[in-house]
Amino acid sequence: MNLREVPRLVWVLAAGRFIGSMTSFLMLFLTLYLTGPRDLPVPTAGLIAGTFGVGMLVGNFTGGRWGDRFGHRRTLMACSTVSGLGIASVPWLPVEALAVALPVFAYLAATASVSTGALSALAVSRGDRRTSVAVGRAASNAGFVIGPPLGALIISQSYDALFVIDGLMTLAIRFAVAPFLPHDQPHVMRDASAPSLWRALRADRALMTLLPAVVLVDIVYRQLYTTVPIHLRDAGQPVALYTALNAIGSGLILLLEIPVAQRLKRRSSYPIIATGYLLVGAGFALFGLPVSAATAILAMVVLTAGEILYKTTATAHVLDAAPDHLVGQYQGLYTGAATSGTMLAAPIGTAIYATAPALLWPLCGVAGAIAAVAVLSSGRGQAPRSPAATPSGSAGTAPPPRAG
Repeated sequence: MNLREVPRLVWVLAAGRFIGSMTSFLMLFLTLYLTGPRDLPVPTAGLIAGTFGVGMLVGNFTGGRWGDRFGHRRTLMACSTVSGLGIASVPWLPVEALAVALPVFAYLAATASVSTGALSALAVSRGDRRTSVAVGRAASNAGFVIGPPLGALIISQSYDALFVIDGLMTLAIRFAVAPFLPHDQPHVMRDASAPSLWRALRADRALMTLLPAVVLVDIVYRQLYTTVPIHLRDAGQPVALYTALNAIGSGLILLLEIPVAQRLKRRSSYPIIATGYLLVGAGFALFGLPVSAATAILAMVVLTAGEILYKTTATAHVLDAAPDHLVGQYQGLYTGAATSGTMLAAPIGTAIYATAPALLWPLCGVAGAIAAVAVLSSGRGQAPRSPAATPSGSAGTAPPPRAG
């Protein structure tokens, strides 16, 4: 599938992801807001911000069930409406209410995101989902490049406006994409032989190996946002080098991820994912070299090459493995595994760095290699999936409810 064949729904949802990523300020600036205008102690602010992360994690793991059961269009519309209104109300909520409301808002936002991914996946055939995943990721990455400086500009005027704009843009996206979403029926199993989530997972041992590997590699990858800036600072490098590394990584992803996904779309996913894992590990291992702008840029290019290979391919692989009535829950499992790695990255990485800074980077390389070997081993003997297993144009539709 070339870009001209990508369904309109995928482009619409990608546009929504771009705007949503560009204006998702709550996660970026929550601790600054709580310790600034709300004047909370850092530990209290961290605890409240942590509840937001927990809500997001639980939403990723469990939110797909609502879309699979009641329809992804209906779930997306309901969850984005409530979460948008809730985020816009943050400036007026007392601190006690924030501690309760923020994890709920996070759960709903994560559930809406899972249904967005499921709708995009169901819009195309199995075997063509790498391109649609790459389009969505490119849109999200483009939004994340613009979001932080835009948020900083808004903060210079008003913290309250930051959250109001975040919530209102969530609502605007909801109403903008609604006319393009297919009407859906509840995903109800047609017969008793249709597998439940756990039956399907138990029957797919390769997928059960891939998900822990996703957690492990995301722990490694998220060192980019936790220990890498500390490492560069301790080596006497300016903050400008760290910001340049992130700009280089984002630029390479925007430039190469879609073409690479299209070029490799007919190749087996296992060696591509494994190669990506190896490159991510190797890239972080390179941070163990004497620090200079040249070695840091080399490390960033290598690990970004790994990200380009594995992120799109692994996401599409999981979606291709899903029975149609479980696409939302499989999407949530992959996102939840990645989110778990993100949440574990900071405590694990900083603990190792504080104890033995030089040990962290070779450990990252070893972790990437372990994940790669696990994926390759799980892929042995697996029959390739048929690209035509799911008809194109089935976006958001479901089997009719079973009588009785």
